[in-house]
Amino acid sequence: MIRTGTTVEQMVRAIADMIVTGEILPGAKLDEVSLAVRFDVSRTPVREALRELGAMGLIAREPNRSAVVTNVTEAYLHSMFEAMAELEAICARLSAERMTVDERRALELEHRGSVRLVHAGAEEEYSAHNTEFHTRLYRGAHNDHVFEMVTQTRARLAPFRRAQFRLPGRLARSYEEHGRIVTAIMRADAAAAGQAAYSHVEIVSDASAVFATPGE
Repeated sequence: MIRTGTTVEQMVRAIADMIVTGEILPGAKLDEVSLAVRFDVSRTPVREALRELGAMGLIAREPNRSAVVTNVTEAYLHSMFEAMAELEAICARLSAERMTVDERRALELEHRGSVRLVHAGAEEEYSAHNTEFHTRLYRGAHNDHVFEMVTQTRARLAPFRRAQFRLPGRLARSYEEHGRIVTAIMRADAAAAGQAAYSHVEIVSDASAVFATPGE
């Protein structure tokens, strides 16, 4: 639902989700004026939203022309998830080694608390939990450079990671995958944590492929 006074962040999320799920198809033009009317905002936040969507690779913009929805192929999406898997594995390994006792407990509690969302089939709420869970994992690495790289990559993949939760059984499987990461970190097993995180992102990549366009 589009609300009056939509923020740039909300606008980016709404448009990105419509692109990823096929409500807005590749090649479609996104006109600033039409979007401003649709979201009940001025053209300034629309331009900012389009800039962010361009940075995510979801649209292409040319001077004095409307933005056009790009064709996100399976190969392109796979390449991004491939990078994400490596970065998350690094975060998990470092978290297993460097997280404080309080950080480990907070991660475990965050994970355990999400089981009710799985049972309720609460996709939106679980998606928010998923973001928080992974943020804790990134911060637990205690490496600012890695944190910057992984959060930038996550931003580009965010709409696809949200969309995967619409697939049957994906919430429960995600919870199980998170559980393996948490268990390894609680045991300070860096190798197991890294492998669990890498495998998790590989599974997310495979699940998200359904939202990409087949081909190179």
